[in-house]
Amino acid sequence: MTLRVLVAKVGLDGHDRGIKVVARLLRDAGMEVVYTGLFQTPDTVATAAIQEDVDVVGLSMLSGAHLTLAPLVVKALRDRGSDIPVVVGGIVPANDVDELKATGVAGVFGPGATADEIVQTITSLVTPQA
Repeated sequence: MTLRVLVAKVGLDGHDRGIKVVARLLRDAGMEVVYTGLFQTPDTVATAAIQEDVDVVGLSMLSGAHLTLAPLVVKALRDRGSDIPVVVGGIVPANDVDELKATGVAGVFGPGATADEIVQTITSLVTPQA
């Protein structure tokens, strides 16, 4: 089974180098990647994730709006009846990780997260554990 991951930049954050690197490493790990581009809303991300039938949504957050925008993406998915897991990567202070997870975010990757860590986490969210 090929995992499908939608990666998105939500809000006004225009820094896209990191998300392009992550999209490439996911692709190189054998995943199919859908990149929605810059300046997306939580609703457009949720709609695209459902339309594209993805297994995981990955958000790149560098603007400091992660505590506002990531939960809105989770809510938009849940409001549409979807249980697609959402992960967040970027500049996320360690103090915010528990709060993000409490809002339904399934994983958080800060600076220095390795390619293996990202791939293994995304895979574990979709693959049943034996």
